[in-house]
Amino acid sequence: MAFSIVMPALEMAQETGKLIAWRKNEGDRVTKGEPLLEVETDKAVLEVEAPADGFLAGVTAAAGADIPVGQTIAWIVASGEKPPTENKSSTSAPAARGKAGSHAASVAAGAPQSSAVQSPRISPKARRLAKELGVDLAAVRGSGPGGEILASDVQAAGTPAAFSAAPKQGSIESPSTLGRLMAERTTQSWTTVPHFFVTREIEAGALNEYREKLAPEIERTHHIRISHTDLLVALVARVLLKHPRLNSSWTAEGIRLHDHVNMGVAIAVNDGVVAAVIPNAHNASIAEIATQRRDLAERARAGKLRPADLADATFTITNLGMHRVDQFTAIIIPPQAAILAVGSIADRVVAIDGRPSVRPMMTLTLSCDHRAVDGARAAMFLSDLAEAVRQPEKLS
Repeated sequence: MAFSIVMPALEMAQETGKLIAWRKNEGDRVTKGEPLLEVETDKAVLEVEAPADGFLAGVTAAAGADIPVGQTIAWIVASGEKPPTENKSSTSAPAARGKAGSHAASVAAGAPQSSAVQSPRISPKARRLAKELGVDLAAVRGSGPGGEILASDVQAAGTPAAFSAAPKQGSIESPSTLGRLMAERTTQSWTTVPHFFVTREIEAGALNEYREKLAPEIERTHHIRISHTDLLVALVARVLLKHPRLNSSWTAEGIRLHDHVNMGVAIAVNDGVVAAVIPNAHNASIAEIATQRRDLAERARAGKLRPADLADATFTITNLGMHRVDQFTAIIIPPQAAILAVGSIADRVVAIDGRPSVRPMMTLTLSCDHRAVDGARAAMFLSDLAEAVRQPEKLS
């Protein structure tokens, strides 16, 4: 039985993926689970694993090609088996892609169609982008299945006019796929999610001491140096179990509460930031969290993240403390309900029993989606987190 290799989709908004490289040549034997190809999606460059054992055959896409999500680009076949010759991409694609393909077939066959049905399909993302750029969709030629107009088509149609109207001064840097996605995502989140922010300054002396206490043993047994981020991932994950609204997602059906904590951790890469995921962080030890975070960071910077590394986060932490940033606010990653921004730990003068004293302090800023979280819930979460930071041994 032949298994199709299709352009993967990590989320509904993704329309195309760029094939970066094949790890195998046509005719090579492949093993289920081994890396088969590298794809640049809206989020990052990812490795796609082989879905079955067999031989790679029927390769129809070359490195560098932009391919619609769901389109078949190769097959894995048994020894002596030939790949299907018929294009199966419409059966592998999402329902919307299949409808577009069947519509194109009916038009080609000369079936009578109403003017509404004859109009090309337009993805929601393309329609939104056209409105932002002032592009007339009637003048755009779609490159998707069945002539569907994709966001990339709108971008191509809108770019010349936008640049010709701008003053020709200075240089223009074209954003990467990741950079363009960050611009789109942050704009969408900021303009559609009702953000509010709650800030708390916390004494971090106990956190420093706890790190120094754990570090030698973890370094000896796991050969890794734990960071403040690792400690915070463990503490925040455990505190979130007491505050389900902070660990929820806003959906069309309502507020989805999660009984597990998949912690997203913001990682800086050359052309932007990715939020890699540590699954079930509420059950993981600090050593396990540190090992996973290091592995994710190394693969993110090498462009080797897998789809599962970026999927299903329920909450995110972003830490700029290592860059000596005192305080900042972060933009929520939908559909998550909140994100925590962590500043540096620095000695500051604070009042202790009415007297000035120097203490290591850390500022935490919680960004919340007001549809899922209110101010009181956010304040109670930060209060419990502050207590956990003051007594980290109780929750680790």
